[in-house]
Amino acid sequence: MQATMDPHPGTFPVLSYVMSRLPSFGPRTPTSASASASSASASTSHSASTSGSHHVDIEQPPHSDASSSSIVGQMPNLANPEMLASMTRAISDVAQARSVFKVMGPRPTHEEVDEAKAKLADLEAHLSRQLEEIVGLPRPPEIDEARWTSHIAEKEKVIKESTEKEKRILKSIIQLDNMHDAYGKLLKDAEKRLVKIYENDGIDYDNNNENDEDDEDSVQVKEQVEGILKEAYGKGVERIALSGKRLKYLPEAFGHIPASVVLDVSSNQLSVIPDSICGLESLEELNLSSNALESLPESIGLLQKLKVLNVSGNKLSALPDSISKCSSLVELDASFNSLSYLPTNIGFELRNLQKLMIQLNKIRSLPSSICEMKSLRYLDAHFNELRGLPVAIGKLTNLQVLNLSSNFSDLKELPETFGDLINLRELDLSNNQIHALPDSFGRLHNLTKLNLEQNPVEVPPMHVVDEGLQAIKGFMSQRWIDILEEEEKKTTQEVQEQGENGWLTRSTSWLKNVSENVSEMIMSPKSPKEAYLNQQL
Repeated sequence: MQATMDPHPGTFPVLSYVMSRLPSFGPRTPTSASASASSASASTSHSASTSGSHHVDIEQPPHSDASSSSIVGQMPNLANPEMLASMTRAISDVAQARSVFKVMGPRPTHEEVDEAKAKLADLEAHLSRQLEEIVGLPRPPEIDEARWTSHIAEKEKVIKESTEKEKRILKSIIQLDNMHDAYGKLLKDAEKRLVKIYENDGIDYDNNNENDEDDEDSVQVKEQVEGILKEAYGKGVERIALSGKRLKYLPEAFGHIPASVVLDVSSNQLSVIPDSICGLESLEELNLSSNALESLPESIGLLQKLKVLNVSGNKLSALPDSISKCSSLVELDASFNSLSYLPTNIGFELRNLQKLMIQLNKIRSLPSSICEMKSLRYLDAHFNELRGLPVAIGKLTNLQVLNLSSNFSDLKELPETFGDLINLRELDLSNNQIHALPDSFGRLHNLTKLNLEQNPVEVPPMHVVDEGLQAIKGFMSQRWIDILEEEEKKTTQEVQEQGENGWLTRSTSWLKNVSENVSEMIMSPKSPKEAYLNQQL
């Protein structure tokens, strides 16, 4: 359990004080505490319970007289029974959440969550291979088509059910981590709510006028949007900033502001972007981050002047193919989505792209066209499911920063062309399954920062890795020289052997001719050739 999840007096002083005064949140007995741990996190619960006085329990925040007197000294009205009653009612959602966490158990560690995600990906891949093998099984001639189809379906069902059991356990770990994230936000919101109640002399305006407040905010946002549109139709607006306005939709009319250069609608509740966005002919920067977008309109490819596009923190499973038409793009941030691939031709037309951020997705492979992004300087693809890199990755000769960390069990090797990334300065390969650096690695002369942690590296040997980057570069450079010398030696030897074989062939041919002529002379002394031979002699 991370300390940030605990309603500790230092982090949530008012919330901790109120909760410590409630009888329903009294100390639990050892029996009830042990019974509250779920089977899915038994080992974690055990380690947490054995940590003694150092363990902070969210089910029972530690009560400290010193901390209580301190907060009451700062907020003396907390001791008022009416104030306490009002605050108690305001944290009913926290009470309900805590009752759920009694049976859910403590939060898994980052390592446990990462391992669960990696294993989940492995299971999916293994299941896919098994199903492919089953489908490819030949039907025995003695079994008719209907029986064979039924047999195959049954085998698939058994494999899927078996895999699903393992997946459920792994998913429960990830889900538990997400629930703790949500609970942490709940605690923060509760603390803010209690402070407001105190400032309002015990009145909970959030609960009493929640709908009114939402309506008021909606009216204000609507007025602001209408004001922007009105001004745009009048004299034109170059920069539109509507970040964090709780917008649920973007009016079609926004597509009729051709003078707009910057549009920022980040941190809203947008689930769709209208096709009319293509009307923003002058748009250079578009920020759609932190919304609820599941797709982007194909018309986005008509934004020919767009230089910066940020769609991070959404629910995108794919980018539209038309994004390749945004030929002026210099920076693209599609991180923290659910992307499983990039458009096939994305690299052929985004020749000006310098910065590409696709971290925290589910991408298994990069399209070969990405090697045509000759202007690319920064590529972040960490925390994906990459199984390798395109063979021609070395064509990205302007690349300076490359982050391939945390692709876990999927990333096992790098192509030999990797050494052609002559301007690479920073490289992060941590948390992968790389056993050997490519032989060409020693050619990365400009590399100044390298992270190889959490890899089963054998080449170079671990003792060289422990000595640092310069030792690694030295080892790989010498290895490259040795390889070149060995190849040169082998080539020279082959040439020599070919030369000797050629001389021997010519000698054998000459001896054969002489032998034939001599034989003819001996066997046929009166032949027409005799005078000729004598003449030559």
